[in-house]
Amino acid sequence: MTDEEDEGTMTLNVGQRVRLAADLRLAGSVIPAGEPLEESGAFAASLALAAGIEGAVERVDEHHPQQSHEAREYLRLKSLLDDFGHQMPSASRTQLDEQVGALEEQWLAYQRQTLRVTVRVRLDNGFVLDDVPAEAFTASTSA
Repeated sequence: MTDEEDEGTMTLNVGQRVRLAADLRLAGSVIPAGEPLEESGAFAASLALAAGIEGAVERVDEHHPQQSHEAREYLRLKSLLDDFGHQMPSASRTQLDEQVGALEEQWLAYQRQTLRVTVRVRLDNGFVLDDVPAEAFTASTSA
């Protein structure tokens, strides 16, 4: 097992065979294909998919966390300090050091945010699940 799998996450790749990790129930309005969304012919329905159904990953999307203004400012100031701090007058370097230190907590909070990964998987039964969190699937053991 890799360190990544030890942490409970698994990297999925396009073309990889995967298995649904848990039962899913999809519920909501159903509209016949080809009809406009505003048609009144919509009806409520649900669909259950059992854990263990296999399919292939068609697309992987990474959704990076939103970087705050403070996190961007920390990067800007830290880069300035790292690149030019040795050339700055002592008082200016000290002031920049203090500004970087004041923003460090926001930077660390940004780094703790996790990358959200969603996938599009075409299941062997023909259904396509799109924009599903990658954690809903495990690697398939069948060839």
